[in-house]
Amino acid sequence: MATDTDITTGIRCLAIDDEPLALLQLKAMIERTPYLTLVEACSDAIMAQQVLEKQSVDAIFVDINMPELNGLDFVASLTNPPLVVFTTAYSEYALDSYKVNAIDYLLKPYGMLEFQKSAEKVKRQFQLLQAEQSAKASDDNVLYLKADHKVARVNIEEIKYIESMREYLRIYLEGGEKLMTLMPISKIITMIDNHGFVRIHRSFIVNMGKVTEVSKNSVKLIDGTTLPIGDSFKDNVKIYLQPKIV
Repeated sequence: MATDTDITTGIRCLAIDDEPLALLQLKAMIERTPYLTLVEACSDAIMAQQVLEKQSVDAIFVDINMPELNGLDFVASLTNPPLVVFTTAYSEYALDSYKVNAIDYLLKPYGMLEFQKSAEKVKRQFQLLQAEQSAKASDDNVLYLKADHKVARVNIEEIKYIESMREYLRIYLEGGEKLMTLMPISKIITMIDNHGFVRIHRSFIVNMGKVTEVSKNSVKLIDGTTLPIGDSFKDNVKIYLQPKIV
């Protein structure tokens, strides 16, 4: 399922039906729905597979009874299926459709009102998934640290540098705040990996986004703080800087 679609730009959809008139109707209904964007109208599941190999979509409206590969088997074959609404003239497929986590089931012949009800279900589920993804992404940029007999929520990007003091760490934050937490330096290194931090000394990890100058033996931060670069950690700094030096 696509992860970067905004509801204002449209939920990206595939329409799949082997009946030309039914596909034309489905295509028109999607295009008449402001928050849906039609990526492709496919005459069979094989064509839809080819489309999905090249790009991701957020939802599919798919007929069940199709030659070669029916809609149920097609959806079941997808590793990471998008939101699914089945369309079919056969009511006996209804139960099977929910076994593959379909959002809704449209029984032919259906009109615009029925379609809009299904589309609204797709919209609500899409917005819920977007909110969950946004919350997860936000939480990936946060640490929860035990400090001063409480748990403090810390935005990783607000950390200027970290000082190791034996079994404790002192976290220096923007605005001058400091937190002391019981944790080995090796553990916090894994927690802030891929966030632009570099260990420059046996006692210091620095947020390189807060650094204004790097010399042979030290770094200088935006607030004027100067931290030493240990001899055995100079390669860490070089590896970080090399692809960024112009």
